[in-house]
Amino acid sequence: MRLPNDQVLRHTRHYLDLIAGREMSTAEKQAFIAETVESYERFSNRGFITYRKAVTEAGQFAALEWSGRGSMLCDLLGREYIDCLGGYGIFSAGVNHPKVVKAVTDQLQRMALNSQELLEPWRAALARVLAEVTPGDLQNSFFINNGTDAIEGAIKLARLYTKRNTFIATLGGFHGKSMGSLSLMGKASFREPFLQGLQDVRFVPYGDAAALEEELRRCEAVGVRIAGVVLEPVQGEAGGVVPPDDYFPRARELCTRYGALLIADEIQTGMGRTGKLWGMDHWNVAPDIMCVGKSIGGGVMPLSAFISTPEIWEVMIPNPIIHSTTFGGNPLACAAGLAAIEVTLEEDLPGQAATKGDFLLRELSCLRDRYPQVLKEAHGKGLLIGMEFPVQEIGWQVASGLFKRGVLVAGTYSKAQVIRIEPALGIPMELLQEMLNRLEDTFKEVSQTV
Repeated sequence: MRLPNDQVLRHTRHYLDLIAGREMSTAEKQAFIAETVESYERFSNRGFITYRKAVTEAGQFAALEWSGRGSMLCDLLGREYIDCLGGYGIFSAGVNHPKVVKAVTDQLQRMALNSQELLEPWRAALARVLAEVTPGDLQNSFFINNGTDAIEGAIKLARLYTKRNTFIATLGGFHGKSMGSLSLMGKASFREPFLQGLQDVRFVPYGDAAALEEELRRCEAVGVRIAGVVLEPVQGEAGGVVPPDDYFPRARELCTRYGALLIADEIQTGMGRTGKLWGMDHWNVAPDIMCVGKSIGGGVMPLSAFISTPEIWEVMIPNPIIHSTTFGGNPLACAAGLAAIEVTLEEDLPGQAATKGDFLLRELSCLRDRYPQVLKEAHGKGLLIGMEFPVQEIGWQVASGLFKRGVLVAGTYSKAQVIRIEPALGIPMELLQEMLNRLEDTFKEVSQTV
């Protein structure tokens, strides 16, 4: 229902005062929490709030995220949480890393967004730096805002280059949720190269190179030529699933043999998450197209990209605006991206992830031995770790118990009985140990009910 302007302005002034830091009494905080819950239920993504354990498990007052630094978050009522979720992978450098924040605020004083007509220097600078740190001959970048957009761009690039429309993906894979807004495009020159709409996709088991080879062979035998094979170096939303060591070398050879592009989805695994700068570095395999996102913005700005080789990018040159974006590659995001890469390299975040990931997997193995009725298995690479439970209900009880003990974790999209551990790569060891102490307390509690 539309309200008079004076009523709307009362609301905006109230919210902007709070953003500016106006102090609230306890009663005001409690009222604001209730107002936020009501606004979620009435005006935001209705139904979403019922899935938030921050509402269902926080007691009388829901947890409103208010501030954070490093690996600690604080809600409006001052309750602190060890962040072992990392914003589903965006906080690899930690929450509000000072170097990333400084780069963004420095640029903000100059100009927040770009005119779209003049050249944007930090977009070019970030593309150059990415070319210097990515595998193989990857060189040309297109910047957008989130991971699913990067995948969409990679799909379009693969279809343009190969002149094929069919892709292979894997069971348990997760690559985003967008559907194909190009179908609504009213300008024919943008739409015609992709008139068939959503591409045909064949699915094979993840980590099974023989199954991938068989699918490629079968498709070629019936005249279906594959444009690209889309793979995560480690499956994130399936719960930190690591493939056999020969999987990616064989996938690379198969893609080359059958003329398909190898598309690496590094949106969650990139920027050191798995213990190497890029997940593909574990097997020294260079993809034809790589998608990055989440932590590439340093946990401060939304940023993603798809990156490819000069040879493949040639198909974009005749019409370089065949794929475009309003906000992708804006100066604030690119400043954040430059700082994020510097922090990742200077602080050796990949090395920290490798060391801490090995430590966590050892400790979780010990917990599994002590509580086999609770924890079925722990797997992953670096600080992308999945705790797998016998049934979904136990996983929910563990997540709920950790939340009540001030530890943030979450389930995975593809396997409901798996909880991820995905903290900042620089999380102090003492915080990891404290998380493990609280996790064992939770296991003890849950073990009494199973």
